[in-house]
Amino acid sequence: MFTGLVEDIGTVERIQPGAMTVLWIRTRLGASEFALGESISVSGACLTVVEREGDRFRVDAAPETLRRTTLGELRAGSRVNLERALRMGDRLGGHLVLGHVDGVLPLLSRRTEGGSVVLEVGLIPELAPLFIEKGSVALDGVSLTVNTVEPSRFSVQLIPETQSRTTLADRAVGERYNVEADVIGKYVARLHAAHAGPKGGGLTEDVLRAAGFGLD
Repeated sequence: MFTGLVEDIGTVERIQPGAMTVLWIRTRLGASEFALGESISVSGACLTVVEREGDRFRVDAAPETLRRTTLGELRAGSRVNLERALRMGDRLGGHLVLGHVDGVLPLLSRRTEGGSVVLEVGLIPELAPLFIEKGSVALDGVSLTVNTVEPSRFSVQLIPETQSRTTLADRAVGERYNVEADVIGKYVARLHAAHAGPKGGGLTEDVLRAAGFGLD
């Protein structure tokens, strides 16, 4: 589990294709002290440290991971957002992020507003009910506040600190982000589906709308 607060921008040094795709990543987080088997978020995808060497570490990406994330688009030299797993007692400065990517969604537009950058990201129907204005979303592993939500898009705003400490501002229009919806929204939607039944009841749409979960 993570918080969505990026600790370092790592650099992909080497990629070895195979049954499992091997990625070697250089970081300033002290890779030599990583525990083998510990979880690390790589641009929003939870991966496992399987080897370390100096200031580099290795993770293996399974075919399913490549299908569901942008990790298959990485090349030597690519920059990635890194966050080590949350420890009990740590401050939760962002929101609870699992590192399980829900969708790979395109950047539709970007504009400057004061010193910030506003990003509009595409939204697919399956995920739309999980987004609410002023709710949380993880974009390439970065915890952000949802500014606006429409049926086919949502927007977030990057302050200068976020622009400098993450890779989010690197993306050009048309390029894609790993997107993870807020886990609270997922559980509410799941409970609604499980308890509504063929005749309705349980957590009704009216209840969800009253709680701020748009279903249109």
